[in-house]
Amino acid sequence: MPQDEGKSAEGLQSVILTMQILEAVAQTGKGVGVTSLAKTLGTSKSRIHRHLQTLVQQGYVFQHEDSERYEIGHRLIALGQQVFDHSGMIRASHDVLLELRDRLGHSAVASQWTPDGMLVVTTVSGRSPIEIGVRVGSLLPFHGSAQGKVACAFGTPAFQKRVLSGTLTSLTPATITDQSALRAELDAIRQRGWAVAPNQAAVGLNTLASPIFDGAGIVCGATAIVDLVQAIGEPPSAEQIAGVLDAARRISTLMGYSGRFPPC
Repeated sequence: MPQDEGKSAEGLQSVILTMQILEAVAQTGKGVGVTSLAKTLGTSKSRIHRHLQTLVQQGYVFQHEDSERYEIGHRLIALGQQVFDHSGMIRASHDVLLELRDRLGHSAVASQWTPDGMLVVTTVSGRSPIEIGVRVGSLLPFHGSAQGKVACAFGTPAFQKRVLSGTLTSLTPATITDQSALRAELDAIRQRGWAVAPNQAAVGLNTLASPIFDGAGIVCGATAIVDLVQAIGEPPSAEQIAGVLDAARRISTLMGYSGRFPPC
């Protein structure tokens, strides 16, 4: 291998390891040590340490003086916030979610479609003294969450086939893991325009979700309310359904969608 190609490959591997370290640190809320990172990423502690020191110098990673554990730094937090702030879904959903929460009292959530699940991008806490909802950054499965099921129901046939033929992991005893049963539920969701998932993503919780469409008429996310199963029933109340459908329609309009809502 020519010398330049060897240096290029080495540099690429260094970049990949740096990104893997950042992801691992970010996913560990209480910090992570060099030994754990080296074991997880399959490399030496000295190599991990060198990369961490560079990340610390640049402000992407932070190390407490009295600890050997590393956490995300101010620069990485600021970068993540800038990404979220520039997301069209966040700008379009913010005020609508506030109004939805004020109208119904439940926690309100907007999620963005990704190939691997529904990414929660913004939330508004409900009026309950007990905090109920999902965290920003959570990735919700297509088969086991109301947001995921409603996005799948209005997705392309090819995408639905991908979800149905994939692994339908049981999150709780109530999660739908039978392919035929899930297909039947997706058909019903597509007819009515909303989905629920009582006890399916988490025991004791229910979510009512409706799809969000972009200017091309493609489902790009979902809006939802989240609360205890006693507060959001199966089926939900007419007021709850009307509120969530209206919020999803308004966000879709802000995202550039001008067709019938929800589309048949």
